[in-house]
Amino acid sequence: MSGAELRWNTNSNQTIVEVAGLSEKTIRQLHEANWQVEDWEKLLSVYAGQRDSIASPGLPAMLGSYCVVDGFIRFQPKFPLEPGVVYRAVFRPARLPGGAESGATDVDSTFLLPTEQRAPTTTVTHVYPSADVLPENLLKFYVHFSAPMRRGHIYEHIQLRDEAEKPLELPFLEIDEELWNPEMTRLTLFIDPGRIKRGVQPLEEIGPVLEAGKKYTLVIDRGWQDARGYPMRKTFRKRFKAGPPDREPIVTSAWHILPPRAGSPDAVRIRLPKPLDHALALRMIRVADSEGRFLPGEASLIIDEREWIFAPAKAWSAGSYHIVVQTLIEDLAGNNIGKPFEIDLFDGVERRLTKETVSLAFQVE
Repeated sequence: MSGAELRWNTNSNQTIVEVAGLSEKTIRQLHEANWQVEDWEKLLSVYAGQRDSIASPGLPAMLGSYCVVDGFIRFQPKFPLEPGVVYRAVFRPARLPGGAESGATDVDSTFLLPTEQRAPTTTVTHVYPSADVLPENLLKFYVHFSAPMRRGHIYEHIQLRDEAEKPLELPFLEIDEELWNPEMTRLTLFIDPGRIKRGVQPLEEIGPVLEAGKKYTLVIDRGWQDARGYPMRKTFRKRFKAGPPDREPIVTSAWHILPPRAGSPDAVRIRLPKPLDHALALRMIRVADSEGRFLPGEASLIIDEREWIFAPAKAWSAGSYHIVVQTLIEDLAGNNIGKPFEIDLFDGVERRLTKETVSLAFQVE
């Protein structure tokens, strides 16, 4: 069976092991054999992390599928090969059907998939709120990345620094269940609420995280690894100044709606008296027609989160419409519609607004 040859086929997305040089009679016998996986493994095995010509006792073969195609025996691993790991394939011709090659020598081959040498590419694309002046009682940041990130130990790579570039002590609410979106590209980062609400112990003993009139820098360290295990391309810094605290609820009657023209695809716009929470505004503000049906389209929050716009999927028809807002929407300090963040639902303070949504009418002409 000296003509048998092992090949590592890398032409596809996944490396495949092939046995070439088999006779037409052998190929025909293999087609007729109706073997199970364990039979194929006795004939052809692939091992991970195995360099020696003699397999280590008890070392399991890699999982995968076997077939005979175009005169080859082909093994496709169940999982892609890992860069930097040595693999070894062993073909045992004595195990072929019919026993014609009972005295033949085993054929083996090793393979190393080169380690990828890629330059880091992942960056922080946005941080919300985006303004340069943020309220002293800011509740959270949203950090957006250009690619999926790696979970775990995130607080080792995030700092909030003062004007002297000194890291603040425990500014964030560090929780084990990190607050990622399903794509692992957006992290929600809460400032410790105990250092925002007046009258609670952390604020009284340690003091607030931010103080009006002072400057700060949010630093995302480049050592943070993305999902591929690569560090970020560069360290990210967001510099901002703390302004006065915002302890007032959201008042939708102060929102200024700019309606589009009938027959146009233009966006409806809402100019806001103060910035809104970026992620919640995109989810909790919708546009409905006169029948209460929500319109398909795309919403965005621009100009330092002070203007909400909605571009419809098709041109506007003349008629009546409504902006529908969930009352749980928040501003940058966590205040809702009709309820400041300072008030707890457990405090026995009745909310000034109990509806789940409010509706703001506008006309398209």
